[in-house]
Amino acid sequence: MIGIVELPDENELVIAVIKKIMPYGAFCVLPEYNNLEAFLHVSEVASRWIKNIHEFISEGQRHVMKVYRVDRTKGQVDISLKRVSEEEKKAKLELIRTEKRGEMLLEQAMKSVPSLKADPVKLRETIEAEFGDIYSCFKEASFSGEKALEKLDIPKELKAKIVEVGKKSIKKPTVEVKAIVSITSYNPDGVGDIRKILEHEDVATHYLGAPRYQISLISSDYKKAEKRLLSVLEEMEKQASKSDCDFKYEREDN
Repeated sequence: MIGIVELPDENELVIAVIKKIMPYGAFCVLPEYNNLEAFLHVSEVASRWIKNIHEFISEGQRHVMKVYRVDRTKGQVDISLKRVSEEEKKAKLELIRTEKRGEMLLEQAMKSVPSLKADPVKLRETIEAEFGDIYSCFKEASFSGEKALEKLDIPKELKAKIVEVGKKSIKKPTVEVKAIVSITSYNPDGVGDIRKILEHEDVATHYLGAPRYQISLISSDYKKAEKRLLSVLEEMEKQASKSDCDFKYEREDN
């Protein structure tokens, strides 16, 4: 959480702002820890040999770095740039964005309750204790309504606003699964047979050119979408067999 006054843990990912560069390294500050000073040794800047440290970092830059040594008796923290993988960097930046968005959503909800007397700091602590972070609270409220906030000890009016703001700001993620089907009919009413085979209420059909069709469906849950698509394909295959039609399909990657 931004602004807490303590030391980070070893192997923790932190945001570091480079303040002063020396030939042997750089002095940085950690905004997440009340601008605590941390040191980046030149050997921890890059995996390869460094002739000029300024080729890799500049004063004022913000980087995701990893804490690799903490001396709690002296209050000293050593950080590394080279030990951070691209995946870790992306995950940390996404976490920061999520935290900021959660703070903005909570401020918006609180402003919508003029009579609210609760302490903002205690509110945040209560929500984080229950959901881990503020954004997760709004996300759950968006998907499940006030039921998701039953155990949360905050004013009822604020709960209602959290649900309202959550539903307006956070939409359920959707996935689309697809398959290509080939259907050939040898019957006089072949077109009618094929139309019946392809008709399914929750499935979209796109004509690709005889005898190929693309079928797709959208869901908020990938596993459910996969299960439904396979069920539809099985139903199509059975109906095609009854209608004396050749049927085959192949999955299409998204």
